[in-house]
Amino acid sequence: MQTLTPTELERYRRQIMLPGFGEESQQRLKDTTVLVTGVGGLGATAALYLAVAGVGRLILLRGGELRLDDMNRQVLMTHDWVGKPRVFKAKATLEAINPDVQIDAICDYVTPENVDTLVQSADLVLDCAHNFVERELLNAACVRWGKPMVEAAMNDMDAYLTTIVPGLTPCLSCIFPEKPDWDKRGFGVLGAVSGTLACLTALEAIKLITGLGTPLYSQLLTMDLSRAEFAKRRPYHDPDCPVCGAKSRRLAESNAQEETSCWFQ
Repeated sequence: MQTLTPTELERYRRQIMLPGFGEESQQRLKDTTVLVTGVGGLGATAALYLAVAGVGRLILLRGGELRLDDMNRQVLMTHDWVGKPRVFKAKATLEAINPDVQIDAICDYVTPENVDTLVQSADLVLDCAHNFVERELLNAACVRWGKPMVEAAMNDMDAYLTTIVPGLTPCLSCIFPEKPDWDKRGFGVLGAVSGTLACLTALEAIKLITGLGTPLYSQLLTMDLSRAEFAKRRPYHDPDCPVCGAKSRRLAESNAQEETSCWFQ
């Protein structure tokens, strides 16, 4: 563990001043590795706020090149990068903003071949992938390796957000036994919508790491941003879920862990 440098103490001074935060929480951020999948309008903006908050290492995963129609929402990109792999530009932008954060960029998608290695390399996963094939792979791997995952998705003006802790909360398969028809590419999107969800996603991750506030354990935050309507729902935790059921039963039987305000304590 590397302690906070004088530069870092000054850089993060304003958040260190928050009641209940302090240098201890800042050190937790520095000691944490977060995997961000889907470095687009949602994932890249969430990564930006994790970088400026001082998360020690970010692993950015996204295949494909930047398109011109990405530019209304992908705030880490610049016009001269159109046609090039976006994940490398995201890395360069974040390093320029905060050189104290280690940024690893992987130009790939979540696959059955790489998902276990990716999840094992991180303390926390941000699921901002663009389809439910990748999301289901991540969900199963996080359950398998006991890694918490912040799940965030949007479609048009609607969005949802939740935190999944294997064994303690419903997993993605519990919440969506039938997958929403959100896998299509090219749906309409305002940058402010993806940015709104991204900020909430980054905040959820920071709360998980530091213990600040109350994370969305076993709660699904739904948003209709066309009407600024927000609601919290209690998703069903399926005891027979094919993905997380066995782990949840083992946890309940052993009573080895309890839900706390900070998963990383």
